[in-house]
Amino acid sequence: MVNAFSPQELTEALQIRRKTSAIPFAGGTNLMVIYKKWTGTVPCFPGPVLFLNRIRGFSEIRRQGADMVIAAGCTLSEILKNPLVPEILRLAVKSIAAPAIRNIATLAGNICHASPAGDALPALYVMDATVKLQSVSGERILPLSAFITGPGQTVLKNDELLTEIILPESQFDKIMFRKIGMRKANAVAKVSIAALASSEKSHLNDVRIAFGSLGPTVIRSEEIEKKVAGEKAAALTPADIVRLYAPLLKPIDDQRSTAAYRKHVALNLLHKFLELI
Repeated sequence: MVNAFSPQELTEALQIRRKTSAIPFAGGTNLMVIYKKWTGTVPCFPGPVLFLNRIRGFSEIRRQGADMVIAAGCTLSEILKNPLVPEILRLAVKSIAAPAIRNIATLAGNICHASPAGDALPALYVMDATVKLQSVSGERILPLSAFITGPGQTVLKNDELLTEIILPESQFDKIMFRKIGMRKANAVAKVSIAALASSEKSHLNDVRIAFGSLGPTVIRSEEIEKKVAGEKAAALTPADIVRLYAPLLKPIDDQRSTAAYRKHVALNLLHKFLELI
């Protein structure tokens, strides 16, 4: 028998988390798979479970100054329906699973699962997303790239909850999100790319590019982005930029695809995006 808690206030949830280190459970679509024993049986959780879906205000999407804040209990379907959500994130969320799953699953869960193939992650990386982590002792705000440290690994402490995803305001006139999988829905990504660019006349003002499923974490190089944006970079061709990214992409062979296929497709998608600019 597993102990379960279902608080209605965040302060209560944080107290429970501090005392028990209970497993945070929002939509649970990943947790139910991770802790299942075999088909037709209930999952076997290693400790108490902390249900978060009843916490007041935990499914809000709101403006906070120039930023947009997505509360951790907000489902993927709620994100899709909200007009405040940037288009690139909507495209990424739409690629996740199927509607029935999106009605339950949360963006915070996709983040905390920390899969290299997490569909929403490349889009969040190029938007410079940060996450708010709260505990009884206080709070801290980290870049998403610092929160996720490896496959299935984050810096979330045993007494903390991820409570908000924060997206700074930004304006881009070129947007791409592509996910390549075995099928259109309910498929894990073989390759994914999220890309944003703003241009003026003959040069790029800003460009951001991130790849999923090509390394232990999402791959984004701000160093390369600085090289390819601005007036001095006008001489760089799409092929030149692709060559800059090629050494960074180090995928693996697994049951879903080969490393060679993944890298080839990723670079082709990058080239396609650069030709749009």
